Amino acid sequence: MSADKARAMGRFITFEGGEGSGKSTQVKLLAGHLRGAGYAVLETREPGGSPNAEAIREYLLSGKAEDKGPKAEAMLFAAARMDHLENTIRPALQAGTWVLCDRFMDSTRVYQGLDLDAQTIDLLEKITVEKTRPDMTILLDLPAKEGLNRARMRDPDAVRDRFEKEEEPVHEARRQAFLKLADSDPGRISVFDASRPAHIVETMVWKACRRRFDIRTPMGV
Repeated sequence: MSADKARAMGRFITFEGGEGSGKSTQVKLLAGHLRGAGYAVLETREPGGSPNAEAIREYLLSGKAEDKGPKAEAMLFAAARMDHLENTIRPALQAGTWVLCDRFMDSTRVYQGLDLDAQTIDLLEKITVEKTRPDMTILLDLPAKEGLNRARMRDPDAVRDRFEKEEEPVHEARRQAFLKLADSDPGRISVFDASRPAHIVETMVWKACRRRFDIRTPMGV
């Protein structure tokens, strides 16, 4: 695919991983590389990314939905995703913008999928995502203990949200679920060792994206 054609189409890249894996950092770093190569880029996140979805995010992460059970939480995530897709992601892609999203459908499969049957998760994904699936997913893999330590060191006084507050074995189970997803879909999901320094991960991610989308930069770097 030529660079001109890629610019006309827009691409959808999602970032996944556990707490403290550096997703938000790598989103910003990749966005900088893409803009430097001449692409229009939108950075967004889930849950959130549109006004209605941000309101649902606040409700979910506050823990107010927790006592309603995993199915209700999954449905709220689905509602936020539908609004996000309709009002933010799809318009950007149609305009030729590259969309970089911190979390997407794989997080639902991991975070809610540990407590729900696969059939329910499949149905919610089919209804919400439809054909707007990521062109590439970057999975930042990090042992749960290290990720939790990073998150706590980053902001020791922060109030932990609905998911951050859970115990290390739960986070490690999610890590293994992410890796299992990557094994099942290697064409879409690329795994990176997030225990390495951020600038090393940045270089690996940028190299993988250039190769995947045939991105040519002025200096070939």
